[in-house]
Amino acid sequence: MKAHARTALAAVIATMLLCPPLVTGDAAGFGIAVAQTAPAKAGWYTRLVDLAAVKQYAVLPKRADVTIVDARPAARKYDIGHIPTAVNIPDTQFDQLAPKLLPQDKAQLVIFYCDGPECILSHNSAFKAEKLGYTNVRVYAGGFPEWVQGGHLAAISIPQLKKLMDAKEPLTLVDARPKERKYDKGHIPGAVSLPDSQFDKLAAERLPADKAAALYFYCDGLECKLSNDSAEKAVKLGYRNVKVVPDGWPGWDKAYGGAGAAPASAAAPGAPVAAAPAIVAGKEPGSIAVPSFEQIYREAPQSVHLIDVRDPHEFAAGTFKGARNIPVGTLDKNLDQLPKDKPIVFFCGAGGRSGEAHDVVKSALPALKTVFIDATIKWKPTGEYTITAK
Repeated sequence: MKAHARTALAAVIATMLLCPPLVTGDAAGFGIAVAQTAPAKAGWYTRLVDLAAVKQYAVLPKRADVTIVDARPAARKYDIGHIPTAVNIPDTQFDQLAPKLLPQDKAQLVIFYCDGPECILSHNSAFKAEKLGYTNVRVYAGGFPEWVQGGHLAAISIPQLKKLMDAKEPLTLVDARPKERKYDKGHIPGAVSLPDSQFDKLAAERLPADKAAALYFYCDGLECKLSNDSAEKAVKLGYRNVKVVPDGWPGWDKAYGGAGAAPASAAAPGAPVAAAPAIVAGKEPGSIAVPSFEQIYREAPQSVHLIDVRDPHEFAAGTFKGARNIPVGTLDKNLDQLPKDKPIVFFCGAGGRSGEAHDVVKSALPALKTVFIDATIKWKPTGEYTITAK
């Protein structure tokens, strides 16, 4: 063989070793495609999967035949957003956490990912897993950025949800479980009930009008798909900031003991259920006293509906947690969307528009229980607020 031919053949072999060809059909017995999502880089693990393959496995209820691992740091990355069903084993904590979180069956498919082609953490972890004896290890090189760019739902952790709630971030938390059998017996504080089976009927009433509002859906943990189904329906309605909380009510109850919304089983048999604070009238007819509102908002926000009647851009800049936005100028056209199961508290920034909203509804629907806040209210983007009675 001539020298230049041997050189060319060597180059081809080297390329094949560095960038193995696409394997279709039954790859290592798992029926997935092993593909390069980007040119291989130095230090990469060579057995890769693409977005289509990961999509098969990142589903709820969680599949038992695969473990998806996010190799990024917890608080700065995973908690804020990750691929649904993924467990978090930061590469820096691999030796400590892998024995607890990786499957006992070392033949099971394990897929590592991190922050895309420039991130080496998933590759480092994959090599470590292989050294532990795992025989079906893969890396999703596109990682979380490609997952989100592909239009797929992102998940957040229970600690991140608690952090957002403590900071009073403007968000709507949605419980997609059946109301009587599940929500009424225990739910995350501040969550609105929107059963997935009634989504089409109740979405307009329960979800904010602003399609840029942050929506977080949850149900009964990793064995429940109601939250994913509802979240996808919300996306189809045009909502652009939709996430899921896969660990759901069980995860919250385990971490925080159902704080603020204890399940019925937490009470002693026959013990009376604490009533929500009463609405105390303010000085202005139809208004609620500011101390009364703040007590309700603090202790039993789920006992009322909060409706912000300011314009959408004001609502987006800061509002009360769990509030819906129906601008006062559109209220007369949306009377049929007003909830009827609990009292409504209308509010704005100064009391004028909220008082007008109360008057409009009282004139058109006198049987509906409504009050308004006659006060000056200012919000920060974090959700913190100051309220001054007039």
